Formats: sequence, C-alpha cells, structure tokens
Amino acid sequence: MQIEKEYVRKNILAAATPLFYAKGYAKVPMRKIAEAAHVGLSNIYNYYDSKDDIFHEIVRPVVNCFYEMLDEHHGKRGADILEMFTNDYLRSVIDEYVSIVNKYRGLLFLLLFRSQGTSLERFKEDFSDRSTMLVKDYFLKMKRKHPDLNIDVSDFTIRLHTVWMFTMLEELIVHRRTPDETEKIITEYMIFCVTGWRELMKG
Repeated sequence: MQIEKEYVRKNILAAATPLFYAKGYAKVPMRKIAEAAHVGLSNIYNYYDSKDDIFHEIVRPVVNCFYEMLDEHHGKRGADILEMFTNDYLRSVIDEYVSIVNKYRGLLFLLLFRSQGTSLERFKEDFSDRSTMLVKDYFLKMKRKHPDLNIDVSDFTIRLHTVWMFTMLEELIVHRRTPDETEKIITEYMIFCVTGWRELMKG
C-alpha cells in the first residue's frame, strides 16, 4: 500500500508540473491536476492537502538547495572568510552556480516565474532578507576572528548582492544559453562579485 501511495503521489507531481510550467500556478485548477493524474478530485486530497502543497513538493529540491548553499557560505557551516581570497573558492562557487542552473533549470523557472498565488511567491524577497541577516551575523563573527577586516557594509549592499544573484539566474533561465555560454556568464558574474567583496572588506 505504501508503494502504491508513493506512486500516486509522484504521478500527481508529474501531472501538475507541466501544467504549472505552461500556465502558472494561479491558472491551474486542482480539477485539471486530478484529471491529468487520473485521480478523482476528492481522492487527490488524500495525497496532498492543497494545490500549494503540490507546488511546494515540486520545487522543494531547488528551494532546499538555496538554503543549503546559504548555510554553507554564511551559516553554521560557513567557512573562514579569508577563503574568499583564494582561486579555489572562486572556482568552487562558479561550479556551484553552474550546477544549480544545469540541474534545476525547470524548477528555477517554476519558482521564479510561475509561483504567483503560492506561499512561495515572495521567495526571492524572503530569501534575500534571511541572507542579509545571516551575512551580517557572519561578518560579525569573522570580525572577531580577523580584527582588521572591514565589515562596515550597508544592509542595502548586502541585500543587493542576493538580488543580483536572482537577476542573473532569471536572465539565464529566460535567455537560454549553451552550457559553455552559461559557464562563461557565471564566471564573469562571480569574478565581478568576489572581486567587489574583496575590495570592500579591505576597508
């Protein structure tokens, strides 16, 4: 029974994904999802509490990826800030972003362009707020470790860095590029960002 239930759940997600992709969350009634999944409308609620719950489940991998990346760089698992001054760090973040775009292009499109009406429609704003808070705390911790480090950076500039990240991802999703072009664009973006942070932190 459990295997069958998981099969139906995955079938519902598979049916809902292209509908959300084509029309956006707000324009897809639960009835259409049930029809596409060959599940009775009343029965679909035995698997998901709501249409929003279905959308969440579909985009969960990329949402989790963003928060794991944030924690990896600036949260509890954040590395020493001086690593930012190394070429290894630059190469690692380039590879990280290239991997996100290549692996989650479709889910990124849903999250960034098709989430209006869901509880994730403010994801970019909420994530940017959380990122700003974590980066500020991270800077304070690094200042105690490296007293010469400049952390006199405005909240606006810290937040803008995250906003730029989403803008870059949105542009890559809308204007499809070859893998080589994608890596080149991300490399240019990361050189721009990392070089800027290096200069700011020098004071």
